[in-house]
Amino acid sequence: MPPLDELSADLAAEHRDLDALVAGLDDAGFDTPTPAEGWAVRDQISHLAWFDREAVRAALDPEAFVATLAEALADEAYTERAVVEGRSLSAADLVAWWRAARTGLLDSLRAVDPAVRIPWYGPPMSAASFATARLMETWAHGQDVADALGVERAPTDRLRHVAFLGVRALPHSYRVRDLTVPDAPVRVELVAPSGGTWLWGDEGTADVVRGPALDFCLVVTQRRHVDDTALVASGPVATEWLRLAQAFAGPAGPGRPPKA
Repeated sequence: MPPLDELSADLAAEHRDLDALVAGLDDAGFDTPTPAEGWAVRDQISHLAWFDREAVRAALDPEAFVATLAEALADEAYTERAVVEGRSLSAADLVAWWRAARTGLLDSLRAVDPAVRIPWYGPPMSAASFATARLMETWAHGQDVADALGVERAPTDRLRHVAFLGVRALPHSYRVRDLTVPDAPVRVELVAPSGGTWLWGDEGTADVVRGPALDFCLVVTQRRHVDDTALVASGPVATEWLRLAQAFAGPAGPGRPPKA
């Protein structure tokens, strides 16, 4: 995993890229529906602002965060409650909230002891893993915004962080669905946006996933159905995993249906 300062710089870059998409939107623009059912652009930004704010609390006041964690996890409407606040805000106030929350997050990552594990809605994480998870969330919700606005984003090599989480979360993708984690390993071979190759797993492994890094990231964040990508899975475990893959914490996501 890269150093925390490098991860923080990449997270800030993801913030800036998404900010450039929404900074000029008026209230009507923020009400544009996104591919996430029932969520408009404003809900995507509200979700990021809410959880960036929660991330600051988890990093700087972990005892207080843990004290409310069980209640949050038991609340089936918690994720929806996280977007209600933004529905009453103007476009300018919503963007200002998100900017303040994400700045607080970056400041907290600079202040936290890198050796301390930070509590979250899944297992506690190192600061580096925590930054990576926030980058993945920012990129994934940014994809929903881009899709809503009809914008095709140019992929960057920051996707390596998202791909890393996707690979690492293979066991979670099964456990969150109460399925047995397969014993067979899976090798992942991805073509990076810059043209290089990213590899995870041992050479000679029977189950392999190959294809563009962008497509893999879209699948593991459940922003595209695997059938709508150029990914190729060899072996039963690799094939099954791509239909379950989930890089994010929390309950099993519904995924996206294949295009008609």
